[in-house]
Amino acid sequence: METTRSEHPRHHSGRPRQTVVVTGASAGVGRATARAFAARGARVALIARGRAGLEAAANEVAQAGGTPLVLPADVSDAAQVAAAADRVEAVFGPVDVWVNAAFATVFAPFEEIRPEEYRRVTEVTYLGYVHGTRAALDRMLPRDSGTIVQVGSVLAERSIPLQSAYCGAKHAVRGFTSSVRTELMHRGSRVKITVVQLPAVNTPQFAWGLSRLPHRPQPVPPIYQPEVAARTIVHAAGHPGRRVYCVGGRAFATVVANRLVPGLLDRYLARTGFSSQQTSEPDRGQRPHNLWNPLDGDGGRDFGTHGTFDDRAHPRSPEAWAARRPRLLWTGAATAATLGLAALRHHRTAHR
Repeated sequence: METTRSEHPRHHSGRPRQTVVVTGASAGVGRATARAFAARGARVALIARGRAGLEAAANEVAQAGGTPLVLPADVSDAAQVAAAADRVEAVFGPVDVWVNAAFATVFAPFEEIRPEEYRRVTEVTYLGYVHGTRAALDRMLPRDSGTIVQVGSVLAERSIPLQSAYCGAKHAVRGFTSSVRTELMHRGSRVKITVVQLPAVNTPQFAWGLSRLPHRPQPVPPIYQPEVAARTIVHAAGHPGRRVYCVGGRAFATVVANRLVPGLLDRYLARTGFSSQQTSEPDRGQRPHNLWNPLDGDGGRDFGTHGTFDDRAHPRSPEAWAARRPRLLWTGAATAATLGLAALRHHRTAHR
């Protein structure tokens, strides 16, 4: 599905119509993000491998009020990503926002992950972000305008067992992004890059990811719906001066705990990290997976935005809401600190 450029420079809301690129747009967080931008009237380019998922996502973008452009591509291939970026600008014009959200993973102990599988996860989950960032910067830097949002994970801050390939790639994204950010600052560029670190999210990855676990994989609770992540990603794109956004209180608490008591967290995860990532349902590891080929490609089916954990996933996050409102957050923190100091002084006075 390809469309022509809209004749209307502004959405009915009064906002300028943005051109947004989303990788990993056929399912999960990427698809929810595409829909969230579409609700703001954006022209949304959808990049992923699976055409069935992309076509379904494009229909949702159109229904939400946006203009879709389907661009099947494998983000691990730099040439495919660059060609997709060229097509976006040929159809929609200059890219305003580029969101990197595509990834692949393997659920298994390290010794059970084959070298070629490790390479594949790294090429998609890390190098896919490198290729997307390069394609965006190649077009944004000459104009000195644009924003890149890296959809990360709390696992970039704190690794867990059974996902070593994914954790390693997300750590790499974090380090790579920090380096690029300082280079942009050095040159005084107005191009911005920010990161949104996600908690456990109810996406199809647990249904189509390669797993060698004895039971079916699951996100580590608490679980959030993809739309929670999407709202923060859209906000981050509009407020990219902040280096990192954390979605969910558990994500923020994990970051803090890892900095304060990393050894204690190691022991905790060694004890709980295996069981918390598996349901009670046996899994013989024979089900199809999408590491090499998309399950929503030609002849496949659309897996949608959500995974199979709707009954356990939170549709909202008060912490994410507060994080999008830093003034309110700091005001609340200052009030809490003031009340705490007052209580401490009262306690000391009463016991003199």
